[in-house]
Amino acid sequence: MRASPNASLVTLDIATEDDLAGFRKDLREAFAIAAVEAFGSAEDGSVPSDADVTASFEAPNAEVLGILEDGRWVGGAVVSIDIETQHNSLDFFFVRAGEIGRGIGRKAWVAIEKRYPATKVWTTHTPYFEKRNIHFYVNVCGFSIVEYYNARHLGPEHSAGPDLPGDGGMFRFEKRM
Repeated sequence: MRASPNASLVTLDIATEDDLAGFRKDLREAFAIAAVEAFGSAEDGSVPSDADVTASFEAPNAEVLGILEDGRWVGGAVVSIDIETQHNSLDFFFVRAGEIGRGIGRKAWVAIEKRYPATKVWTTHTPYFEKRNIHFYVNVCGFSIVEYYNARHLGPEHSAGPDLPGDGGMFRFEKRM
């Protein structure tokens, strides 16, 4: 008898220094899927940039998490946790290419919420063309779109906007707990 995919156990683990190269590779491959769907190619394969990924890994309050399904690495997340305000951010979140569409992302998000139960507000961002992410954050995880950054309304951390294909537009999401 075959086990239901819903019966799998999705857990989180702190990524080690040895995990970071694979994390970066898997993150890029997962992010490339939407670029190919939207633009026909993933350009040079460097979205997100090394600088953005490294900055997220090294941010003062960052935790780099591996997402495991039944003990096997299937994705990752980088969260920034503000102990004082409990206004936390999901800086990167991905399920490995080839693992998408099996409910892993939903289970991983539930595990993240359980890991940080004191959170008052979660914030995250996604490019305007990432329809799967927009659906996931709004319809699956319960986030709301609260802002749209673009050339006429720049995000606070990007003076010229993120280095993304297309017009560089980004949605900012919040989830109040």
